[in-house]
Amino acid sequence: MAAADGQWIKKPGRTVAAERYERYAVVTHLVRPGERLAQTLAPYLAGRVGARDVVAVGEKIVAIAEGRAVLLRAVTPGWLARWLASRVSQLGHGLGLRRPETMEMAIREAGWPRILLAAAVGAAGRLLGRRGGFYRVAGRRVAAIDGPGPTTIAPYDRYIVLAPCRAGEFCTAMARRLGAGVAVVDVNDLGSEVLAVSAGVDGRAVQELLRDNPMGQGAQRTPVMVLRRRVVGWSASACGGRSHPTGGRGAACGAGPIATRSYNGAKTRAGGDPRQRGRHLWRFLRPCGSTDTSS
Repeated sequence: MAAADGQWIKKPGRTVAAERYERYAVVTHLVRPGERLAQTLAPYLAGRVGARDVVAVGEKIVAIAEGRAVLLRAVTPGWLARWLASRVSQLGHGLGLRRPETMEMAIREAGWPRILLAAAVGAAGRLLGRRGGFYRVAGRRVAAIDGPGPTTIAPYDRYIVLAPCRAGEFCTAMARRLGAGVAVVDVNDLGSEVLAVSAGVDGRAVQELLRDNPMGQGAQRTPVMVLRRRVVGWSASACGGRSHPTGGRGAACGAGPIATRSYNGAKTRAGGDPRQRGRHLWRFLRPCGSTDTSS
């Protein structure tokens, strides 16, 4: 039986830096392009999280809400994309950049000179037994591109989802609304990365807490994870402005941090004139330079 929207699913706890954390995966609705995500996710979390909690949100739904989902059949890969894709090694269960259309979008995001350099570094690294060189050079915007795979939920099994452009802005809005820390993360069976966090959130701790992919795959519809630090002397489940031994109701759960910073160098930037990306893609892709999220 499928879990209901808003359900919190308790996952095994995890210890990081000598501190124990509880972890809860939150089932959400299917996010659509143009959503004001800070508003639509709030009902699942408001009143249940506080300043001691971190709400981790999958980068894919942040990107979808921004309009950064590209219909697969609208992408025509060039010869370079086809040639490079044929030389990509299999990682995980999905095709990733082995799909020519996904490689084409990587080239459009980073530029062909950078992708060629990344490919050369990656090839040299494999000869030396080192992996990850391609993405270190190509950058987080390429690493975060999510092509359709066997676990992708419809209708996004027909889309390529690019990296979000305004992850930091989302963290600001969400942290202000919830009074909790917020992180935008890229998590899968190969590991975890943090794209942006609100002030006061330890991005490295979040990365370690999500390394085993407790958020699951797309079909589980749990793109939100609550990370709750246990504190001696009060019940972690009471956080959210209800009761604390240090000063009564709401003493430790006031307004949370709202300033944001980029993490691991994942800074948002404009994407340039949309006409340079191809007119046939514009109806499906809203570039990073756009601020309109109403359509």
